[in-house]
Parts: sequence; C-alpha cells; structure tokens
Amino acid sequence: MKRNILIFSLAIILASCTGFIKNDTQENAGWIVSLDEAVALSEKTGKPIMANFTGSDWCGWCKRLKAEVFDTPEFKDWASDNVVLLELDFPRRTAISDELKKQNYKLQREFGVRGYPTIHFFDAEKDGAESYNFKKIAQSGYLRGGATAWIQDANNKLQ
Repeated sequence: MKRNILIFSLAIILASCTGFIKNDTQENAGWIVSLDEAVALSEKTGKPIMANFTGSDWCGWCKRLKAEVFDTPEFKDWASDNVVLLELDFPRRTAISDELKKQNYKLQREFGVRGYPTIHFFDAEKDGAESYNFKKIAQSGYLRGGATAWIQDANNKLQ
C-alpha cells in the first residue's frame, strides 16, 4: 500500500513539473517565438508581424486576452490571413532559454514595453547579422468585446 502511494505521489509530482518547462518552440499553435523566424515568414508572405508581449503564466489580463481573443477560431482565421504571430513571453514560473530571454528583453526595450499584455504590429528588415530595422505600425492590448471587437480594432490600426 505504501509503495502504491509513493508511486502515485511521484507520478503527480512529475506530471505537475512538466507544465513548468517551456522550450523555444511555439507553445501556442500558430505562434512563433523566434524573431528571426517571424521576420523570414513576414518577408515571404508580405504580412506584418504581430508581437504579443505577455506574461503567460502570471498576467491575468494576458490570460484573459488569450482566452477571449487569441484562442478563438475567429481570431485564428483572421491572423492566418493578416499577420505573422510572434509571442514574446516573460514568464515567472516557467523556464525559458537564456537566448530567448535575451531576445525578448531586447525587443521589450526596443518597443518601450512597460506593461502586459502589449501588442505591437510592425514590419522588420534585417540590418546586419543580428540587428533589425523596425517600422512600427500600431500598438494594442486587451480590449473588451471579445474577438470581434479586437479584430475590428486591429483592422482599423493596420489600414
């Protein structure tokens, strides 16, 4: 009996720990975490980049924006037609690589992000080995009204 409890306890601990490790691949389907990949796709498709500066595991407004807008089929359809999705995460409990942290903090400074969620629409052009020229288009964040209101606002900003 004690052995079964021990095995069950270890299984629960292992299962809960796996949720706190985030790798450098896209966690959310359709979202890219690498600026280099996002820029390459943007250049290939001619679509601007939509960067989501988020605190995915601690920011209540970020979670709300994700649930009310980003996880909806309406948003996913809109995004696939209009933008390249780039997630720039600043988690507190989830580990990300030092390379990803460095990239995200550099972009946070570049765009002057002071709170989460912050959304930036921009075009980027490579300027050397590790630097980019950014053409900022618009900024957004959480907006009441769900996916329909958010998409309408984004369309107005992208025109």
